[in-house]
Amino acid sequence: MALEGIDLLDLDRFQRLEHWEMFDRLRQEDPVSWHDYPGAQGFWNVVRHEDLVAVNRDTATFSSEAGGISILTPDEFPGEAQGNDPRGLMMLYMDPPKHTRYRLLVNKGFTPRMVGLIEKYLEHRAVLIVDNIIERGECDFVVDLASELPLQAIAEIMGVPQEDRKLLFDWSNRMIGADDPEFASEDNGMAAAELFMYVNDLGKQRAADPRDDIVTKLINSEVDGDRLSELEFDMFMMLLTVAGNETTRNTTSWGMWALMQNPDQYAALAGDLDGKLDVAIEEVLRWATPVYHFRRTALADTEIAGQEIKAGDKVVMWHTSADRDETVFDDPYQFDFERFPNEHIAFGGGGQHFCLGANLARMELKLIFREILERIPDMRLAGDVEMLRSNFIGGVKHMPVSFTPGARRNPPPLD
Repeated sequence: MALEGIDLLDLDRFQRLEHWEMFDRLRQEDPVSWHDYPGAQGFWNVVRHEDLVAVNRDTATFSSEAGGISILTPDEFPGEAQGNDPRGLMMLYMDPPKHTRYRLLVNKGFTPRMVGLIEKYLEHRAVLIVDNIIERGECDFVVDLASELPLQAIAEIMGVPQEDRKLLFDWSNRMIGADDPEFASEDNGMAAAELFMYVNDLGKQRAADPRDDIVTKLINSEVDGDRLSELEFDMFMMLLTVAGNETTRNTTSWGMWALMQNPDQYAALAGDLDGKLDVAIEEVLRWATPVYHFRRTALADTEIAGQEIKAGDKVVMWHTSADRDETVFDDPYQFDFERFPNEHIAFGGGGQHFCLGANLARMELKLIFREILERIPDMRLAGDVEMLRSNFIGGVKHMPVSFTPGARRNPPPLD
C-alpha cells in the first residue's frame, strides 16, 4: 500500500479490517504522519509503540483536556453533539492536577476489596451465562456470551437491577455506534442524555439508601475534604457504563475468534487453564486492543521521533497499531496464547491514564474464558463475523458460532 493511499478517516476500511495494512506502511515509512481532516483541523498520527508510550506518559506536554480525546475537538462535532463537552468533567478528559485529584476519589470504588466483593458473584454469573446457551449448540457469541458478563458486572457494580442491563447495552451501542447503519438512528444523540438521567437518579438513590457497593463508595469518597460533585459522579458513571461494557465485550469476542482460528491453541489452553490462562489473557488483550485510538493536544512546541509538533496540534495515538509493532512483538499478526513477555498497551501506555478498570477487566475475561473453555471444547464459527463501522472502537457486532450441545450446571443461588 502506498502512503498516498492511506485514509484513516475511512470507516469502511476499518470495518473491513484493512487498517492494519495502512498502519504497517506508516510504521515503516512515516511513523509520525500528518493527516488532513476535511472541514476541521488535521492531526498527527503516532503509530509506533515506543512513541505512543512517550506521548501518553507526558501529560505536561500532551493534554487530554485542551482538545479532548477524539480526533474532533468537541466544538468541531456537528449539530447537537457540540452540546456534550466533557472536558474537565470526565476523567478521560482531564490533566493533572485535576486528573490526579479525581482519580484519588474514584479509586476508592476500585480497591482490591471492592473488586473482590463481586468476584464470587461474577463467577456464579459466568456459569449461568454458559448454561443459557449450552443446550442449544449454537448462538451469537457477541450477544449471548461476550456481552453478558460485562453488562452484569457493570449492573452489579452500579446497583442497577439486572433487568435494566439491556438499557445499558442499548445506550452504549447507540453512543459508540452512531456511524454504523445497524445502530444509527435519529435518536442517537439522546442516548447520552438518557443514560445521564438514569445514573443521576441512581446516585440520588444511593445517597438516600447507602449500600456496600461501588456507587455508595464513590458518592462518599473523600480526599483531604474533597468529594465528587454530582456532575462529576454522573460523568464517571457514564464512562463506567460505556467503557466497562464495550471494551471487555469486544476483547472477549476477539479472543474467542482467535482461538477458533487456532484450534491447536484452543485445545492446549483448555487442557491447562490453571497453568496458561493468565498469560493467554494478556495475548487476548493485545490481539483485541479494543480502543483503536485516543487523541491528545500539544500544549507547547515539541517533537515526536524527530517530527516537529506545534503548540495546538492534534496528536492521535493509534493503540491498534502499537500492539502490532514488529519491533516489540515477534510475528505480531500471529495469535500466540503463550506469548511472554507481552508489553501490550490495551489498557493504555501507562502513566496517569492507565485504565482504572484493568484488574476488573482481567478478572471478567478469566472467568468467562475459563467457563467457556472448560465446558465447550469445540466452538467454531458458523457464519460471517460482523464488525462495527468505526475507527475508534474495534467492535465485533455479531459472531455466529456452533458447538456440541452440553449439559447445564444449574448452580444453586448465592446467599
